[in-house]
Amino acid sequence: MKISGLATGIGSLPCIEAAPALELVKKHLGSLPHWPQLPRRGSAEGFVEQFLGALAAHRILETRGKPRFLNDGADWPERLTAFYTVCFGAEEGDEAALAAFAPGQEAASGFYAFCSAVEAGEFPGAKAFKGQVVGPLTVGFQLTGAGGRPAYYDPELRELIVRNLTLAARWQATTLRRFGAPVIIFIDEPAVSVYGQSSYITVTREQITADMGEMVAGIKAAGALVGVHSCAAVDWSILLALDIDILSFDAYGYFQSLLPYRRELAAFLERGGVLAWGLVPTAETAWEESPAGLVARLEMYWRELAERGVPEKLLRRQWLITPSCGAGLLAEPLAGRIYELTAAAAGLLREREKGAP
Repeated sequence: MKISGLATGIGSLPCIEAAPALELVKKHLGSLPHWPQLPRRGSAEGFVEQFLGALAAHRILETRGKPRFLNDGADWPERLTAFYTVCFGAEEGDEAALAAFAPGQEAASGFYAFCSAVEAGEFPGAKAFKGQVVGPLTVGFQLTGAGGRPAYYDPELRELIVRNLTLAARWQATTLRRFGAPVIIFIDEPAVSVYGQSSYITVTREQITADMGEMVAGIKAAGALVGVHSCAAVDWSILLALDIDILSFDAYGYFQSLLPYRRELAAFLERGGVLAWGLVPTAETAWEESPAGLVARLEMYWRELAERGVPEKLLRRQWLITPSCGAGLLAEPLAGRIYELTAAAAGLLREREKGAP
């Protein structure tokens, strides 16, 4: 895959305005730039709410205060019908219908500023463009239905979430593809970590696979590559079984969680999958790290996996370097340090791989 060997970000940055965030991306991640999510601008740009505009516009969802579904009204069936009519049109190629799933300027100022910058030629060395969208489990456990229960447990509401997020991601992919380079959309799904916990016993592997699989298929239908990011210790076999191109994980904090899934990991790599190593900590410890130290850590990880039967040749060929998670809640100087380390570690690793026999 041509994107292998590059560095990129997870998504969020702590800037209030888009311009300094874009400068940070251009300076350090110009070969695989991402549009910056700016959650400190307000709740509309928050991780969960950012992509829910179409649901709110059709009065399916109330976003004032804590977002909740309005599924207790007498006209709920009519509102559902109107929303799904737009969904069907978007899925069948109606550009106007798909545009209904675009976030507003107030929800994704970084996206629109990024597109303007690309159009102005500010990313001439970009080999691909990266976008991101929140995953259905994360949204499903943050939203509630009329009775106050998490929406994820209601099949009707869960399907609404999946369809909405899939089409929001398709719109994003379609928009970014107009710039002529490959597009990658990451599904950010930290809540997959609830699987297997006693408090979430009714969350099944089949549900997760079906919901995530629908999103992956929808994004691929728009011609984009698909990554999944989770920044915790999760059952990686679920995500590795999906038809994804990239698995992104917090390697700095949770590398050991990958070891029980060496067979699934080897199969993923053998079919061309890329591992996005979250090698740079999104914490104050980033000040204490160096590119050489981080690369040494990664090579130790590669040796450990190779000893367990994961092909080292593929590990060394199919990689990206990223921060371990988003940087949206950090201080701006720390976010800059993290992006600097990410780019430098990837550059050093490329140089070492060039010189390898």
